[in-house]
Amino acid sequence: MHDDSMKGEVLVILRHAPHGSSWLREGLDAALVAAAFGRRVTLLFVGEGVTALVAGQAAGALGQKGTQPTLEMLAMYDIDTLLVDCQALDERGLGTADLLLPVTTLAPPELAATLAAHPLVLNF
Repeated sequence: MHDDSMKGEVLVILRHAPHGSSWLREGLDAALVAAAFGRRVTLLFVGEGVTALVAGQAAGALGQKGTQPTLEMLAMYDIDTLLVDCQALDERGLGTADLLLPVTTLAPPELAATLAAHPLVLNF
């Protein structure tokens, strides 16, 4: 049974790098649409997805747009809960100071609890 305070909240898991596929962009678009329809959205960056938050990224190969402009718009949609897998940061030699936006880091047990707490999870 889920807590009623979580009703209407969406957890969007972003696990792909900013370039090489459209998964990250599609996940961010889904988050923005959910927020535009009044859902509370939490973003969870795991695996290669943590690289999306690295500041100063340029466009990808073949002119693929960067995601930095979309990330900078999150606050306009009241998406301010950004969670990051601390293990994924460590594995890539990154720290929170390397990231574009303020985040909350989660250890593996906290990741499991976060997943369990959200009634609707979208995986990108």
